[in-house]
Amino acid sequence: MKIGLVSDTHGRFDPGLRPLFDGCDLVLHAGDVVGREILALLASVAPVTAVRGNNDLGDYGSGLPGEAVLQLEGLRTLVIHQLGIPQRPSPLARRAMERARPDLVVFGHSHRPTIEVANGILFINPGSAGPRRFRLPRTAAVLTVAGRKARVEVFDLDRADRPMFRLPVEVTL
Repeated sequence: MKIGLVSDTHGRFDPGLRPLFDGCDLVLHAGDVVGREILALLASVAPVTAVRGNNDLGDYGSGLPGEAVLQLEGLRTLVIHQLGIPQRPSPLARRAMERARPDLVVFGHSHRPTIEVANGILFINPGSAGPRRFRLPRTAAVLTVAGRKARVEVFDLDRADRPMFRLPVEVTL
């Protein structure tokens, strides 16, 4: 199963997402979508599951769940916007993790791409695909799952012809 991972679009659909997510079975958006049209454009590539971020306000934002739990092949997956850091999740994220008991957590908010395994859980922040902020690259990720094995690649959207970085090896969870 191939999954596109994106977060913090802040109302901007980067045209590089379309070819990057081509062939994906699903797209997960980890919040701060800031506009229904972003989800519609992503849905033209693959089905989308999105969660509410701190900038998803009003009627539109209230229609998005605060978290999503789904099964990706053999991996129980939690999608949440604000995590904190993998070693010390925020109280809200910790409660969501206690409920979900995930193998994989996809999160956003910091705009900083992250791939990390902590306490037997794979944490992925695809970074921000929206306007450039905080001198960070604009990024998105592709996750490939086969059973309980995961491979993650993070792409710089300004140079999406090759991965910026990837999980060093395929991880079995």
